[in-house]
Amino acid sequence: MQKQFPIGVFDSGYGGLTILKEFVARMPEYDFIYLGDNARAPYGNRSFETVYEYTLECVQQLFDMGCRLVILACNTASAKALRTIQQHDLPAIDSQRRVLGVIRPTSEVVGRLTATYQVGIFATSGTVNSGSYEIEIEKFSPHIRVFQEACPMWVPMVEYNEFDKPGADYFIQQHINRLLNKSDEIDTIILGCTHYPLLLPKIKQYLPPHIKVIAQGEIVTDSLMDYLQRHPEMDNMCSKNKSLSFFTTDSTTIFDEHAAIFFGQEVHSVHIHI
Repeated sequence: MQKQFPIGVFDSGYGGLTILKEFVARMPEYDFIYLGDNARAPYGNRSFETVYEYTLECVQQLFDMGCRLVILACNTASAKALRTIQQHDLPAIDSQRRVLGVIRPTSEVVGRLTATYQVGIFATSGTVNSGSYEIEIEKFSPHIRVFQEACPMWVPMVEYNEFDKPGADYFIQQHINRLLNKSDEIDTIILGCTHYPLLLPKIKQYLPPHIKVIAQGEIVTDSLMDYLQRHPEMDNMCSKNKSLSFFTTDSTTIFDEHAAIFFGQEVHSVHIHI
């Protein structure tokens, strides 16, 4: 009988839990291991080399835990580390293992969602500077114009549980205005950071009602389900016992408190040193 393994989900902190939440809601029979590298978060302003090094270490940790498929539920890691891991590291580690990201699935569908072909991106500085969304969207929808806005204060607002407080309004309005000033024809905005869905109520409050806002959870879940359907050999290796495990490189007490906000239910984590 073929041995089966959980699916690994990695993020530098808590944001990937908004992706995991959708995985569990739509794929409840699967087993998942979540790893948050909270001790070294945030990744958004770190160099390409550092993000790659940290991400590879965490992917290897999930491999060591038995995962054969790992999802980088982090836009910065997807932007700065995924391609190198896929092309350089996986062949040396194990050519049968897979690492997938969140930028490509989002880029694949955006062309079906915009009518004006002018799309905005809210993301971390690292994701914006990488140009990953521009590169990926160009592959699937070369006629789309992409306008990006880095929002360095948004992740700290969410991490420190200030996302629904009055103080958040200034920073949200500021970046919305900056983005819309780049083009008055933007009709679709991608939340290019997995933290940002927690800001969605306030973002919608200050956006014109005709502008669609895309959070990544459902899109990435659709993509993962499609991937497993197209690759039954990988799906057959995924264990399906409805098991969930959470690991953090930082304080479990702090992680559990914050993670519950992102995940929408109580979380109990285990500390791991990387």
